[in-house]
Amino acid sequence: MKRAVYAGSFDPLTNGHVWMIEEGAKLFDELIVAIGINPDKQYTFNLDDRLTFLQDAVGGRPHVKIDSFENQFLVHYAAQLDAGFILRGIRTETDYDYERGMRHINSDLRPEVTSVFLIPPREIAEVSSSFVKGLIGPDGWEEIVKQYVPEGVYRALEKQFAND
Repeated sequence: MKRAVYAGSFDPLTNGHVWMIEEGAKLFDELIVAIGINPDKQYTFNLDDRLTFLQDAVGGRPHVKIDSFENQFLVHYAAQLDAGFILRGIRTETDYDYERGMRHINSDLRPEVTSVFLIPPREIAEVSSSFVKGLIGPDGWEEIVKQYVPEGVYRALEKQFAND
């Protein structure tokens, strides 16, 4: 069985993440979508909310499982689950440089786990959680952000930031 892990903070989940999950589900027999928890990071949404967003957006897809992990290198988490692959997205040259370095480190730690990279289509290539959060605030942000996140995430962002 070809099992892969696609991990991130998903804070918030974007349409770019959903695209990666949909493509990953086509490539692998099982795709584990995992929220990595960094205790030093401040999140917009708590873990339960982010798990709910993932479940609502992609939980019904065959071969997709949703999980979370903490205080563990991604490559070790993947190996613990007998996942032979880590799925990552590359949007920019900066992503490429970072992911290339991580691929080499992961290979040093667990050579049996292979990194697989996907490049998203042009219309969502610039979409990231940070990008979405950076759009919130100015008048009319709602109509712009709505294009880049699943409906449930949009409603949560609107509720949280509408009065700011």
